[in-house]
Amino acid sequence: MRLLLALLSLLPLAAQPRFLPQTSGVDASLRGLAAVNARTAWASGTGGTVLLTTNGATWQRRPVPGAEALDFRDIEAFNARRAILLAAGPGEKSRLYRTRDGGATWQLLRTNTDPQGFWDAIAFSNEKHGVLLGDPVNGHFVIETTADGGQTWQRRPTPPALPGEGAFAASGTCLVVRGPREILFATGAARVFRSTDGGQSWTVTPPPLRQPTPSAGIFSLALGPGPTAVAVGGDYRQPEQTSQTAAFTPRHGATWTPAPGLRGYRSGAAFFTRTTVIAVGTNGADLSTDGGQTWQPLAAEGYHAVQRGWAVGAQGRIARVTLR
Repeated sequence: MRLLLALLSLLPLAAQPRFLPQTSGVDASLRGLAAVNARTAWASGTGGTVLLTTNGATWQRRPVPGAEALDFRDIEAFNARRAILLAAGPGEKSRLYRTRDGGATWQLLRTNTDPQGFWDAIAFSNEKHGVLLGDPVNGHFVIETTADGGQTWQRRPTPPALPGEGAFAASGTCLVVRGPREILFATGAARVFRSTDGGQSWTVTPPPLRQPTPSAGIFSLALGPGPTAVAVGGDYRQPEQTSQTAAFTPRHGATWTPAPGLRGYRSGAAFFTRTTVIAVGTNGADLSTDGGQTWQPLAAEGYHAVQRGWAVGAQGRIARVTLR
């Protein structure tokens, strides 16, 4: 701890985030997180848990009737009233719900009817245009797009998956989008798939994070300014392992460079400013002040997911994340 505090004292004061605990009122494992603005955010997790804050401080439950056994691994929100929720699980346990009244009521948009399917994440560039990612079925990842807010979906072709390859439904950020045309998703085989035409065609690159175990790979992508992006991951069964946990790209993912300094497995990352990035995992958090190229430790508990303004984790843990 003395070493950690000494390292923190060397950071610029303007770039020292604080994790301020908030009361969630639940003990669920929270992995879905959607920060709308400084006052409004949604969170979701196990036991059909959905939470909403509209004042940036207190959280209210927004239960989904009949979904008490579902695991809501991702949520995309557009404001305090409208959001789309993803349940991850095998077969029919993968579902999409939508609310237009702040979670007072929920509409079941669709249920996965393929017993081999497992949905991992959703990402929306605006309220109409979105993408859904699922683990491979018949040797190919499931990518579907919508242009009408989730009412209808169109399957897109993807290159063949590697044997045993899948995505990690760990924080809802293994899938990200830039506008309605650019899609990126990351896998347990530490590969990044990228499309610039809405999923019609793909390029695949392998950031230097490959580890020979099913519990390791890339868990989260964070998009920075222009063509930059960050990938974080590791091995969730060996969270203290520090090798091959982060990479940085300045060129739309065409090439990736190892990014040293993460203190272990990280399941979520997010840009807070053009150069400030925070990554979180079960054993703590780390900070980059150069856009994800190098990392330094942060004094924080373990969390599963982070977005600008908040972090969520196990046992209902929620923190407000602020930059000094």
